[in-house]
Amino acid sequence: MSHVAVENALGLDQQFAGLDLNSSDNQSGGSTASKGRYIPPHLRNREATKGFYDKDSSGWSSSKDKDAYSSFGSRSDSRGKSSFFSDRGSGSRGRFDDRGRSDYDGIGSRGDRSGFGKFERGGNSRWCDKSDEDDWSKPLPPSERLEQELFSGGNTGINFEKYDDIPVEATGNNCPPHIESFSDVEMGEIIMGNIELTRYTRPTPVQKHAIPIIKEKRDLMACAQTGSGKTAAFLLPILSQIYSDGPGEALRAMKENGRYGRRKQYPISLVLAPTRELAVQIYEEARKFSYRSRVRPCVVYGGADIGQQIRDLERGCHLLVATPGRLVDMMERGKIGLDFCKYLVLDEADRMLDMGFEPQIRRIVEQDTMPPKGVRHTMMFSATFPKEIQMLARDFLDEYIFLAVGRVGSTSENITQKVVWVEESDKRSFLLDLLNATGKDSLTLVFVETKKGADSLEDFLYHEGYACTSIHGDRSQRDREEALHQFRSGKSPILVATAVAARGLDISNVKHVINFDLPSDIEEYVHRIGRTGRVGNLGLATSFFNERNINITKDLLDLLVEAKQEVPSWLENMAYEHHYKGSSRGRSKRWLWRLLQQ
Repeated sequence: MSHVAVENALGLDQQFAGLDLNSSDNQSGGSTASKGRYIPPHLRNREATKGFYDKDSSGWSSSKDKDAYSSFGSRSDSRGKSSFFSDRGSGSRGRFDDRGRSDYDGIGSRGDRSGFGKFERGGNSRWCDKSDEDDWSKPLPPSERLEQELFSGGNTGINFEKYDDIPVEATGNNCPPHIESFSDVEMGEIIMGNIELTRYTRPTPVQKHAIPIIKEKRDLMACAQTGSGKTAAFLLPILSQIYSDGPGEALRAMKENGRYGRRKQYPISLVLAPTRELAVQIYEEARKFSYRSRVRPCVVYGGADIGQQIRDLERGCHLLVATPGRLVDMMERGKIGLDFCKYLVLDEADRMLDMGFEPQIRRIVEQDTMPPKGVRHTMMFSATFPKEIQMLARDFLDEYIFLAVGRVGSTSENITQKVVWVEESDKRSFLLDLLNATGKDSLTLVFVETKKGADSLEDFLYHEGYACTSIHGDRSQRDREEALHQFRSGKSPILVATAVAARGLDISNVKHVINFDLPSDIEEYVHRIGRTGRVGNLGLATSFFNERNINITKDLLDLLVEAKQEVPSWLENMAYEHHYKGSSRGRSKRWLWRLLQQ
């Protein structure tokens, strides 16, 4: 028995010795606080080689870590990569974990200077503020693995010559001058480095005007044709301002909540989007432009596991991309607070109103804790500018600048538009002819009006030997994401879709959009064909037209003329007849056939 007691006593002595409690520096009782320094177990025995984190200096004590935050261009690579692809700074003792992944802890790499600190999960979970004084404008150490993941896609085929001819009109008081180069406006080291990595060489027309407007902290209502680069137009200046200003009161609020076990997040910027697909795409762009920064973007949307989204939010959220319905749910659960939201973006605002999200949008903006207009900075982007959008702009924006890039509601001249007369019974055979004339590696997007029609056409093409897939509103989120992955990767180069996918899809190399069924209104047509010819790339759009589509004739003709497209003579004659002779109801096919022969 006595042997056990002695053994335990020896074990305790060894444990106390490991804590330095019995060292010579600590023999004088309470006076030792100023002499000794407690070293946490996970940092013991590392001081000699790795250094330890000194809270007073907000850095590492090891001298070799002084250059951990060297500039993007400070190192060169013999393999010819951009200077931004520098080797890891010696201050990064672990890999830079991917934002949004389940293994990501905090903002930055594990163990490095992460301006937000690491989120501790054990015991009383709380934000451990390790470096309040850190400068958010300074880049964190690089990660070649993450660079490859984020930036390996590239951008090709940018048709800037045509872009330069697009008319742009900015109206409003004291409108800032536009820029011609990204370097014309100060956006900081992190943003400029990430612009280089994305291989953006020149700003698009909407970026030339929107970036300086947002940098001047002016509210903005922008109407731009789809695929014009508007996502980067608002992300670049917003993130630049966050890097420059730091987290402010949002950081303190999150720390206070963390102390009591509450994990409510207070994003600095909120981007609202109408669809899951668009929200994810904006989030992916935000990940690129927040690379090597302390800003952590998150995305929440309906149709996915809310528990996983909550867990991701709890790791930190500075820029939130959300669909309106899921955001309201998160707010009601106490997971999101908008008290310190400085930047609000409504992307594809017209689409959100079309989908019936206006009550949720007004609940988020007007009936909760979001700062009022004039205090927050608000931006709205829309392809069209109907009366409902004008009312929303009046209520949400403060002394805003109106920016019109191209004709409001127009199509891009980068898209070659073809309208062909095809009887309903001949559509499938005509579609096969088009697909046979298309290269096997080209991505083709086929739009139909109904969910049943999408499934039926997919089955038909599959039995004809074509690798294809489909998406529509009845598909689960997992099925939709898998279908989009198959399409993007080229494994299924034909995607059959309903209008649910008409907006928000950002697939850069779609070569051909086919309107198997034309929509009933011209705005939907604009958004559909905008899936090709994105960000200056050239594209083709073919639309099947027959007697069911007479009501869209005049608007379609106007769009084709505006975009300098070839107009079939039968369409001109039909538009004339429809406009001057009233409704086409009750007209026989013989009358239509006569028009086609003219």
